[in-house]
Amino acid sequence: FIKKVIVMKKANIQVNTIKKVVNINVEGRMTEEDSKIFVSEYNSKMRTINPADYTLEVDCSEMQILPQDMVEDLTNVMKLYKSSGFNKIIYKIKSSTTMKMQLTRIARNAGLTNYSIVVAN
Repeated sequence: FIKKVIVMKKANIQVNTIKKVVNINVEGRMTEEDSKIFVSEYNSKMRTINPADYTLEVDCSEMQILPQDMVEDLTNVMKLYKSSGFNKIIYKIKSSTTMKMQLTRIARNAGLTNYSIVVAN
């Protein structure tokens, strides 16, 4: 018997050079390994553009509330977004006060100032 292992990506990064938008979709709860894969893919895609000309849209509508041990990872990812120098960063969430509070707190701790959180339909 051959066992198939299916690796499900929890984040997807797409660069739209025409609209000058980088779309990132995040689903479920990321592990440390997921984070490493994401950062590697992110860095390789950012080398192909000038982020200062782009808006970063992060779709968090399928993301789950992070456990405390993963908050530092998300803070570091937001610091990565900040250091990239995006023109604007938009986080899209479902109508969740808890998620909005968590993202706001983490963004503030990461030093982000050019972000907004919007409720996606």
